[in-house]
Amino acid sequence: MKLTILGCHSASPHKNKNPSAQLLEIKGHRFLIDCGEGTQVQLRKAKVSFAHIKHIFISHLHGDHFYGLPGLVSSFRLLGREAPLHIYGPKGIKEALTLLLKLANSWTNFPLHFHELSSDSSVCIFEDNEVSAHTIPLNHRVYTNGFLFAEKKGLRRVNIEKAKQENVDTSQLRLLQLGQDITLESGIVVKNKAVTFDPETPKKYAYCSDTAYLPAIVPLLKGVDWLYHEATFLEQHASLALQTKHSTARQAATIAHDANVGRLIIGHYSSRYKDICLFEEEASQVFKNVTLASDGLVIS
Repeated sequence: MKLTILGCHSASPHKNKNPSAQLLEIKGHRFLIDCGEGTQVQLRKAKVSFAHIKHIFISHLHGDHFYGLPGLVSSFRLLGREAPLHIYGPKGIKEALTLLLKLANSWTNFPLHFHELSSDSSVCIFEDNEVSAHTIPLNHRVYTNGFLFAEKKGLRRVNIEKAKQENVDTSQLRLLQLGQDITLESGIVVKNKAVTFDPETPKKYAYCSDTAYLPAIVPLLKGVDWLYHEATFLEQHASLALQTKHSTARQAATIAHDANVGRLIIGHYSSRYKDICLFEEEASQVFKNVTLASDGLVIS
């Protein structure tokens, strides 16, 4: 699992501060999460192939989270894309994007699939044999979701040296990965657990963009490996956080602590603060494993 922070600042872009966008690489997928202005430039800087992005998840329809989407989709068209693109976001995202494309006479020459969201409960919006994605309903000024990405349990791992010692033929390795015992030509049964290791523990990543402090999401976040949670304000401006339906660094850390997550990543900093290290100091008083998001940061 690999996370690239493309942008992590709030509201309007600045020279060295990009609005929200992330790229999550998990089990062969490259999921783009939010798409603020300048996202395609940030993708270029990160040397990400546009062709590998097949699913885009938009948390809500505030500009700093999706105004980069029309430009990115237009670039896909200019680059001759043929592969389908799936966009998951609030109801209204289809109308907003298609209107711009039609007015510019730039309708895509590749299949564009919209998955509009309106449920106030957590729902599964993507699933294949490797990964699932569920919404995390949040509390912001407009309809907003976070997203929970979870790997599925993988195959057992074959201990090659042990398998050779037991004279297991290479044609039988797949059966071992599937958890089956092996019967050799001699009639000897090789127990699966004697020549395999348990599968790697499935990993989980949760993305919680703009939201007021919301303890109700804790059960959805229990035990995730990494949690990105917005921290627009410091506790000294908790009244502003309440008014604008954002969170403080301390509140984000409280969610991480209560959900027993592995690592907390905070971002979406208000530009009123000149030193973002203050966010880490505040959050660390509640939860120890805190990472400050920064544009271009890669976490593996």
